[in-house]
Amino acid sequence: MQYRELGRSGLKVSALGLGTMSWGEQNTEAEAHAQLEAALDAGVNFVDTAEMYPVPPRVGTYGLSERYIGSWLRKSGRRQDVVLSTKAVGPVRPGKANLPYVRDGRVSYTRANLFDAVDASLQRLQTDHIDLFQLHWPDRSTNVFQLLDYQYELDHDTIPILETLEALDALVKSGRIRHIGLSNETPWGLASFLHLAEMHGLARVTSIQNPYNLINLDFENGIAEMALREGVGLLVYSPLAMGTLTGKYLGGQRPSGSRLNLFGRFFRYSNERAQHAALAYTTLFREHGIDPVHGALSFVMSRPFVASTLVGATSLTQLTHNFAAAEVKLSREILDGIQSIYQRYGSPAP
Repeated sequence: MQYRELGRSGLKVSALGLGTMSWGEQNTEAEAHAQLEAALDAGVNFVDTAEMYPVPPRVGTYGLSERYIGSWLRKSGRRQDVVLSTKAVGPVRPGKANLPYVRDGRVSYTRANLFDAVDASLQRLQTDHIDLFQLHWPDRSTNVFQLLDYQYELDHDTIPILETLEALDALVKSGRIRHIGLSNETPWGLASFLHLAEMHGLARVTSIQNPYNLINLDFENGIAEMALREGVGLLVYSPLAMGTLTGKYLGGQRPSGSRLNLFGRFFRYSNERAQHAALAYTTLFREHGIDPVHGALSFVMSRPFVASTLVGATSLTQLTHNFAAAEVKLSREILDGIQSIYQRYGSPAP
């Protein structure tokens, strides 16, 4: 397993990280603990979660992913072996889930709300600090989660970024969190956080967690350059496009137990053009004797702006198969083939 510095933080994170979005919905506490043990055995040290998890979010499972990590940390005593990351739910805006059960709906990024979020996460995680604390999505109207047709509007109830950044800086100074990150953020948002931190001497964003995969390469356009030049590491989520790049959904298949079969909300990568692109990529990898899972993950890990690539699974077999991608390197011929497919299909699932 390779380890890379996360932004300018000094933290070394594994090239593959462990995602926990299914824990509490598709995975039991015992299964979560087994995945953590398997991840550390494979050299993975970066564990990512969120107060909202598991997904789909609902009142009956809220916070379970963090609780499962917390019970494992207490039982194993291995807190020092893990770079632990979590996220705070953001305010409800068009296109985002309504989560009134999270802090009674007090989810805007104010000082009081962020301190409450961190303290609750610390309690669930059973630790005295969080290595990386992220804002799960922006506190303003902007296009995230595959929304299109952006309509600018002045959000009178939006918390100014400077106020949010001052709260995060105070959390760092308190010792509750060590570093801060963004998620589902835009180039303008990232630039604003960086600019304000420099102007006011506040905590600097060290990472951004956005989707990035062979059928959603939008991060390459503008924000990748900013991440590289400004020293902000990309934490990739959905590197397999919610399983689409494994090939298991091609031809309209819906395997029993899969997320697309269980939950109707996961449609981001299901459009016809995305399916054609996924078929082209999986075919390319198979022609070169590479498992499509390993090929898709290896491509993402090879990008210079990527710090860690998050993988999750509902079974240990699936998880360890994902981890094996750390040993795969793509040839120049395969990379040229990827470029050729991209020229044909572009980025069909933003």
